[in-house]
Amino acid sequence: MLYFYTFTSHIKFLNYQLEGIVIKSTGSWIRVREADGARVECKLKGQFRVRDIKHTNPVAIGDRVEVEHVAGDSHGMITHIRTRDNYIIRKATKLSKVSHIIAANLDHAYLIVTMAQPRTSNGFIDRFLVTAAGYYIPASLIFNKIDLCDADLTRALDEMSAIYEKAGYACYRVSALHGDGVTQIRELLGGKVSLFSGHSGAGKSALIKAIDPKLSPRIGMLSETHQKGKHTTTFAEMYELSNNGFIVDTPGIKEFGLIDFDKTEIPRCFPEMDLLLPHCQYKNCSHTHEPGCAVKAGLESGAVSMLRYNSYLSILHDS
Repeated sequence: MLYFYTFTSHIKFLNYQLEGIVIKSTGSWIRVREADGARVECKLKGQFRVRDIKHTNPVAIGDRVEVEHVAGDSHGMITHIRTRDNYIIRKATKLSKVSHIIAANLDHAYLIVTMAQPRTSNGFIDRFLVTAAGYYIPASLIFNKIDLCDADLTRALDEMSAIYEKAGYACYRVSALHGDGVTQIRELLGGKVSLFSGHSGAGKSALIKAIDPKLSPRIGMLSETHQKGKHTTTFAEMYELSNNGFIVDTPGIKEFGLIDFDKTEIPRCFPEMDLLLPHCQYKNCSHTHEPGCAVKAGLESGAVSMLRYNSYLSILHDS
């Protein structure tokens, strides 16, 4: 803890700085959890607002920051943002060249997937997984609302799980409503900083509540007209779990636009293709038109899913 003194009109003020982690940001105010567990509302020093202008938010959930406290003020001032270990981003809007940092300093990212009410497309799944891989964040899929799956949806879930497990991703099945599979997820989160993302209505907040009943995230309902989720989480927020873990709950995302991706890096972000790359005839094979491509051979043998390959082509085309 650092102390320093300033004098104004012969009155002595005690200023001091503490370290903490950003747990919520509404734009105007930033909530920081300090090392002793105290929560303090903070402002951001002006110079941070002009740095790294490619991002809409100069400070993100999970950022490690230094906070200055001034005697007589109930809020703090963020004076320094420490270097991030990693972060995950998306386009601020579909056509934007500006990115939005969803969260930083993550141990794991989980995408909450639903087979219906609302349905999560494989294209959305793949763009999330590619973004996580691009920033070296391990990722997994959590299939929620399994209690709503009839025989047909269960078969579809089995097929989708098989595709992603074969690609190297862990897949979990839960029912936030009935508690199925929740204990396993709770154990996975202990002592780690994890991100929960997905469409509105996928049940992120309900799952967080099931994992730790003492928490009170806002839980919404589906729109009866469109069977789509209503936005209940307006701002990303980090919740502290009873098992020393942290969950970042994000607002529902409709689309996951990629940004700042070099086309040559995209094959690396598909684990099943990355494994086959050394067997391609060309070291810089794009897996599209080159002769002797092991990935295209893998499509014929079933080692690579056509569903995933089509997502790869779509992402490659958009980047």
